[in-house]
Amino acid sequence: MDNPSPTTAHLCVESIRVGYRLGRDLQEIVHALSFSLARGEIGCLLGPSGCGKTTVLRAIAGFEPLQAGRITLGGREISSAGVTAPPETRQVGVVFQDYALFPHLSVADNIAFGLRKLPKPQRIQRVRDLLTLVGLSAQGDKYPHELSGGQQQRVALARALAPKPDLLLLDEPFSNLDVDLRERLAAEVRDILKASGTTAVLVTHDQHEAFAIADQIGVMQAGEIVQWDSAYNLYHRPASRFVADFIGHGVFAPGTMDIPGERVNIELGCLPLWQGMDICATNEKDARQVDVLLRADDVVHDDDSTQKAEVVRKAFRGADFLYTLKLPSGQLLLALVPSHHNHAVGEKIGIRLCADHVVTFPPEPEPEKIAVAEY
Repeated sequence: MDNPSPTTAHLCVESIRVGYRLGRDLQEIVHALSFSLARGEIGCLLGPSGCGKTTVLRAIAGFEPLQAGRITLGGREISSAGVTAPPETRQVGVVFQDYALFPHLSVADNIAFGLRKLPKPQRIQRVRDLLTLVGLSAQGDKYPHELSGGQQQRVALARALAPKPDLLLLDEPFSNLDVDLRERLAAEVRDILKASGTTAVLVTHDQHEAFAIADQIGVMQAGEIVQWDSAYNLYHRPASRFVADFIGHGVFAPGTMDIPGERVNIELGCLPLWQGMDICATNEKDARQVDVLLRADDVVHDDDSTQKAEVVRKAFRGADFLYTLKLPSGQLLLALVPSHHNHAVGEKIGIRLCADHVVTFPPEPEPEKIAVAEY
């Protein structure tokens, strides 16, 4: 997905490098990272722990200086190498992991904390509007300890939105909540941000949160964005093996190109590659040998199929099972199967392929064999 151009972007992060000095050496955490958002868009930095996503958020907030590159917000430069505008001048709101609510203040007073310069009637109306926006109209007189975790999260969001920031940053805002609550609250937060027209950047390691809230997602690896795209494209058209492995449930099955750019053969049959658009890369030594990404929803349970696979593992997920299946060759597959098909481990079931987006990658190189001297 294309980024807004620097001239039209509301937030523009251009080739930033962020690191820490260790004596004379610079330990670089973020490497020439770039992305941009139009006004009102929600972006997400998604990646494993230690990939640098929170460091990027801290740089945007003004808590970390840049070694190179620059950050602009609303056409105003807020960071560049050697120049860092103070956080309080950036018009950037932050929602932290622990919400950081004031326990001695009521919900209404927490929200009003950043509005002290407003005349009292305007302050009261702004708080009332935000309580309505976040669905807590009846909770204004309560204190944080009297609220659930989800309600506290919405109070923190309302407090950050109160001064009408140019940008809102959310640092793992759902990490303290139950797993079942996170995705629902992420969708609620998206609705709230869209209703207020707020540009926002979310940081998370949870793809379900990212999918539920963001318009665009940047998958990060080792301090770089390896793909900036929609959730749909990240899942169906991953740009690298890392993205394919990080997003969703899937396995890599060995295949051979029947007609390069058109068809690929795997153990379960022949799969079409429409217009060659789904080929991500080839193997330099043998362009015909590839690994095919098979998602769990590409493998369909079919009692009438002659192709059989053995159930080697099963995970109950409520509406469905996630089965790990083994083909006669030993190749493992994943399959999402409705939960009324409750098969035992060791049982063989019929399967068929239903893959609409076939993505291939070069086979991973075999690990080098280390010669061991015999004595």
